[in-house]
Amino acid sequence: MTEQRIIMIWFTILMLLLVKNSKEVISASNYLIGLGSYDITGPAADINMMGYAKTYQTTSGIHLRLRARTFIVAEPQGNRVVFVNIDACMASQIVTLEVLKRLKARYGNLYTKNNVAISATHTHAGPGGYLQYFVYLITSFGFVRQSFDALVDGIEQSIIQAHDNLRPGSIYMNKGELLDAGVNRSPSAYLNNPVEERNIYKHDVDKDMTLLKFVDDEWGPVGSFSWFAVHGTSMSRTNPLISGDNKGVAARFMEDWFDQDCNGNKSSDAFKAKVNPPRISSIIPFVHEIHCELHELNASFQSSSSKPAIRFKSLSRRVRSALRQADRPRFVSAFCQTNCGDVSPNVLKASCIDTGSPCDFNHSTCGGKNDLCFGRGPGADEFESTRIIGDRQFKKAVELFNTASEQLKGKVDFRHTYVDFSKLEVTISKQGGGTKVIKTCPAAMGFSFAAGTTDGPGSFDFKQGDVKGKAFWRWLSYLLKKPNQKQVDCQHSKPILFNTGEMKVPYDWSPAILPVQILRIGQLVILSVPGEVTTMAGRRLRNAVKTVLTTEGSKEFDDNVHVVIAGFTNAYSQYVTTFEEYQIQRYEGASTLYGPHTLDAYIQEFKKLATYLISGQSVQSGPEPQDLLGKQISLLPPVLLDATPPGVKFGDVKTDVPNSSTFKRGDNVIVTFWSASPRNDLMTESTFALVEILQGKDSWVPAYDDDDFCLRFIWSRPAKLCPVSYATIEWRIPETAASGVYRISHFGSSKSLLGSIKPFTGSSSAFVVT
Repeated sequence: MTEQRIIMIWFTILMLLLVKNSKEVISASNYLIGLGSYDITGPAADINMMGYAKTYQTTSGIHLRLRARTFIVAEPQGNRVVFVNIDACMASQIVTLEVLKRLKARYGNLYTKNNVAISATHTHAGPGGYLQYFVYLITSFGFVRQSFDALVDGIEQSIIQAHDNLRPGSIYMNKGELLDAGVNRSPSAYLNNPVEERNIYKHDVDKDMTLLKFVDDEWGPVGSFSWFAVHGTSMSRTNPLISGDNKGVAARFMEDWFDQDCNGNKSSDAFKAKVNPPRISSIIPFVHEIHCELHELNASFQSSSSKPAIRFKSLSRRVRSALRQADRPRFVSAFCQTNCGDVSPNVLKASCIDTGSPCDFNHSTCGGKNDLCFGRGPGADEFESTRIIGDRQFKKAVELFNTASEQLKGKVDFRHTYVDFSKLEVTISKQGGGTKVIKTCPAAMGFSFAAGTTDGPGSFDFKQGDVKGKAFWRWLSYLLKKPNQKQVDCQHSKPILFNTGEMKVPYDWSPAILPVQILRIGQLVILSVPGEVTTMAGRRLRNAVKTVLTTEGSKEFDDNVHVVIAGFTNAYSQYVTTFEEYQIQRYEGASTLYGPHTLDAYIQEFKKLATYLISGQSVQSGPEPQDLLGKQISLLPPVLLDATPPGVKFGDVKTDVPNSSTFKRGDNVIVTFWSASPRNDLMTESTFALVEILQGKDSWVPAYDDDDFCLRFIWSRPAKLCPVSYATIEWRIPETAASGVYRISHFGSSKSLLGSIKPFTGSSSAFVVT
């Protein structure tokens, strides 16, 4: 055999092996995957926060920026689904409708109501005013266009990014228990569920986290989305700083953690970061270690007087992009919400703030008073509690991410319909056997709705567990709309406080037509629910859908099918409790709008969609919901002008660091600037606050911005409606910060009486961190 023939034989063998391996790679990456992320923070001043419904809780700065994070999964020549997770209190029907309009204009029928899901984390620390129904706009003084636009723009941009990033890849799934991140805040209602049902489960809240790991064929891991049930109420009702709450913290920690090693080779060392990842050491190749040299450099940089600023949209990107390869897809990590309706992050449970004693078990009162009973912990304050609960979710997600091995395989599919929940016929089982047909009710809120929860108690003499109501409040509420006897009977055992489903002035107070949607990615099925589902209600819903999939769809699914509830998705309609929990009328039951059989209605409609999904049949669209954008009313005063005292410019330092000051890790550095309203420029994908480190002799490098846990941007003014305002920037120096010379800078824009907007910036004196 000649040498040439031997070479040809080996070449042929090699080519066959390459072809075989390429086929294996193609079969391994059976999907196209794309991820995206965009800023949706919105106005950081004067806007009522959505969640606690307290008029005094208005935005006054930033703890963490809010983001829309998106994944798209597509079959190479077939269906695709879009899932958007937003750092917001809930999805808004009007936001969803507007996003769908924009997607249609850009992509035609590629992305529609059928295959796009927009889900919220349920943070109670974001700007409100973006929903379309009147009852959700009362405390925000009506519709807030800036909040609405920030959400719509950011969601659209995150979807565009995900679409543009579509590349061959694989998805892996993992599950695990997280035991110390949530407790049941309405145990008396949970205990009303049948004992034989409760005995099936170890806990009175769901402890499982479900995680998806997205792996690009070329780049490796590019993102993760996880679902875990816990309320976004670690930040309290008195907090004025915009924050993603515990899930926003978890997302920031995980994205920064991954960026420390863009190759995805993680180690247990990641857990050693106390608060922030050691970003600085990755940005600065050389830091002066000689103490006297640091002080010499420090002395040469005093606070800079205000100057016009070129708007740096890339500032926040510069902080984090230094940790990534330029052409590598951005790692996106979302911590999504599921059936958290009765799950509190305040894991030390509720107690009376005046005595420290446990609250009344059935009514969550202290000496008969509702507003003294608060959930606590686990931290010494709300910021520490937010960090701890976020960190626990982050660490569990990293564990699941590093060990994910079950690959999603199979079809990508979806079903969607609109349902009128105000008059839906529902077939339910009768005691003793057989079935009967009942109807859901027009929306109504009970007396215990006004009592609030242990995460945020209400006012006056309302209390949870009220099945009678008080005459005075009933008389007052009936001035708005008195329910007829049919509605009273339908909603029993809820005493009606607000008959919102029949209140139409100035426009509808509550929704009636809601979206119901199923997304499928291989053996994973996501149920898009437009409300807050309690623990047991979620279990019943998941089990019902899984039964349909594994019996009627036995050829495609087996017992390994995974069903996940995505709460707060595509619209919002408050709570969904079990029939038994509804009878107790705690906050969740009083906020279950469509009566005691609301859960039965959801189970019926989702079972229908599951049947359509596995049979391949199409589903009727259902009645279209209202688009009330043109009817919105806004009473929020605009920013008229900003001003400073004579001789002072916007961006000047009001309170500086001491001259030649030195700080240690763990110290809190505080600088105050003369500022202007953050509503003039939302600084989207940018920052109001920046910590910079000196590189060399005269180059300042961005290190931390207002999307870092350690940095707080606090905006204030001496009096209501005063045109003078301040920006206080607090930097709690992380244990992982590098030694060096630092300064703090502030960015903003001022508004003149004639309406012109001018950007400005200012910087503190330099200081040393040792």
